[in-house]
Amino acid sequence: MISSFVFMLLVGAVGFTFQAYAQESGKETASKEKLNIKKLNVNEFFQDHEGAFILRDVKNRTTFVYNQERANERVTPESTFKIPNALIGLQVKAVRDEYDVKRWDGIKRQFDTWNHDHTLGSAMRDSAIWYYQDMARDIGEQPMKQWIQKISYGNQDISGGIDQFWLNSSLKISPLEEVDFMESLYKEELPFDKSVMKTVKRMMIQEEGDDYTLYGKTGTRLSDLGLGWFVGFIKVGEHPYVFVTNINGSGTEAKNITLNILKKYHILSKN
Repeated sequence: MISSFVFMLLVGAVGFTFQAYAQESGKETASKEKLNIKKLNVNEFFQDHEGAFILRDVKNRTTFVYNQERANERVTPESTFKIPNALIGLQVKAVRDEYDVKRWDGIKRQFDTWNHDHTLGSAMRDSAIWYYQDMARDIGEQPMKQWIQKISYGNQDISGGIDQFWLNSSLKISPLEEVDFMESLYKEELPFDKSVMKTVKRMMIQEEGDDYTLYGKTGTRLSDLGLGWFVGFIKVGEHPYVFVTNINGSGTEAKNITLNILKKYHILSKN
């Protein structure tokens, strides 16, 4: 379990002045609670990629931000949208559960891991876009639009087509909005059934250690590998943190940057 001493090391290592912060994105946010915000000393991890990183200490209600200007910029969510897509699909019963199988149509796609039958869970882990596109069509445009509005997801614009709108298209969300969404999912405060949120969180597990569980999802703009995300949360003992990384690069690179930052601040073991 992470101790208050380790947390103070984290705060001390950052070494910048606090300032009051409340996110505004068109509409007032659901919570008007003031959050503390700090700049993170993580420049070393962004030498090769322009990007933003946000770490929210959920327990201590503190948000650390690297590159606040970019953290407020809305861009397409790419495959990180599999998280709300799965939540909506389960809620409206477009799929039964995480084991619901969709048969591969035989079309060879970009990655070999996509070219076989998938379940909701395996398609999350392998980021098989075709499964989630098929599920989005099953959800339907009107229910999808209603749920995107209900959870206030980014600019809520799905005009780019029911199976394309999150892929370098009309739907856009900022890293700070992603942090709010991830925190609400972690706390299971989104307007979905508890069982639905628990299922999606379970599908997001990336790594488990003796005293921590890491949950996350990558996203990459596949047309040029010029936009990458890694979003999620980590629970260390009883101490949860939400994180979002957004870079000019791939989702895999965003994930590696995230893990290295978490290791630097002793939130994730270096072993």
